[in-house]
Amino acid sequence: MLTKNIVLIGLSGSGKTAFSKRLAARYGLTLIDMDSEIVKKAGRSIAEIFASDGEKAFRDMETECAEECAGLSGAVISTGGGVVLREENMKALGKNAWVIFLDRKPEEIIGEDLSDRPLVAGNQEKIFRLRQERLPLYEKYADAVVHNRKEKDDTERAIVETVERLIREDRENTENRK
Repeated sequence: MLTKNIVLIGLSGSGKTAFSKRLAARYGLTLIDMDSEIVKKAGRSIAEIFASDGEKAFRDMETECAEECAGLSGAVISTGGGVVLREENMKALGKNAWVIFLDRKPEEIIGEDLSDRPLVAGNQEKIFRLRQERLPLYEKYADAVVHNRKEKDDTERAIVETVERLIREDRENTENRK
């Protein structure tokens, strides 16, 4: 049983939700989708929160959710694409977790249904700008990077191999400290 969390970060449309479900099932871990948690708590969609209260209000809710998730142990946590915009989010989430950046090229994301993603809905070309702005943050906070390409089986295998490597390294480090 894993006691550390597995946190997936990356752009909207990078596959965080789909692969977090697969990881949770594979390892028998609790699944937390931060965006779903925010929607549940707010009683409105993310698009509605953005439209009525603005992005700052959403980011405040996201920070509150990140702090709640930081108290978990043995969970797979799928984040929203902008969670990296606030350092306090990543400090909280990274306390007891392996953070995996699920990297997917914007040209592979375009054409996906992103209608429920307020920052790119109606103009998917914004995904290129978001990647440019956020890539340094994703790389800064990631313990590992997995490239999500068109072959989902290859990506899933890469994620599992990455998690297995992180588990091995963690065990070795723990044993070396004894």
